[in-house]
Amino acid sequence: MARPFLTAQWRNLLMLNFAVTPDLLQPYIPHRTELDSWNNTYYISLVGFLFRNTKVKGIGFPMHRTFEEVNLRFYVRFKEGNTWKRGVVFIKELVPKRLITFVANTLYKENYATLPMRHRWHTPDEKTLQVAYEWKVAGEWNYLKASAMAAPQPIVPGSEAEFITEHYWGYTQSGPMLTSVYEVKHPQWRVHTVLDYDYHCNTQALYGPAFAAALAQKPVSALLAEGSDISVHPKLRL
Repeated sequence: MARPFLTAQWRNLLMLNFAVTPDLLQPYIPHRTELDSWNNTYYISLVGFLFRNTKVKGIGFPMHRTFEEVNLRFYVRFKEGNTWKRGVVFIKELVPKRLITFVANTLYKENYATLPMRHRWHTPDEKTLQVAYEWKVAGEWNYLKASAMAAPQPIVPGSEAEFITEHYWGYTQSGPMLTSVYEVKHPQWRVHTVLDYDYHCNTQALYGPAFAAALAQKPVSALLAEGSDISVHPKLRL
């Protein structure tokens, strides 16, 4: 088995989930994959989290081991033999480090962008966890933030939370009729019960008019996953 391309911890993954029509996502579906749904609902998710102890091929680079990421993603699946491989497709991924953007866009053909970013984690009392991720667009701070129960709970089998978090493959349209795939390995995450959340996103500037209406609506759910150690494995062609 090939060694991981990247290892890290992903921590406190805050996910706001929006219901959309398949037509919105059709232009972005990689060749040979199809949209994945839960209870006949198609989702896009705005996700913020923190990378920690990041290493590329076993090497940790100074000033690039801990950083925020915010991404917009949706969910697809690919059938290999009799097995469905459920995964995600990223519309855009935001990070605060230019080198990370260069490596991801060059080697993985992803759509990364570099912006000023910051995060805040706070426990105002022993029962509550507050998490916020912020990124600066056109001179204005955008944000995802939530207040949640501090104690995480196991994911309920068959739940929306399981659907959103249990996608272990990344799919990328790498060229005409060409799709690349990579595996992301991690244990099943526990989730914190979200008590309240808020967000502000300059959708027009970041993602264009196609996603403006979708992200202007009220999210159908908010999740806060505890996270874990993860490994990203080398990209392959379907």
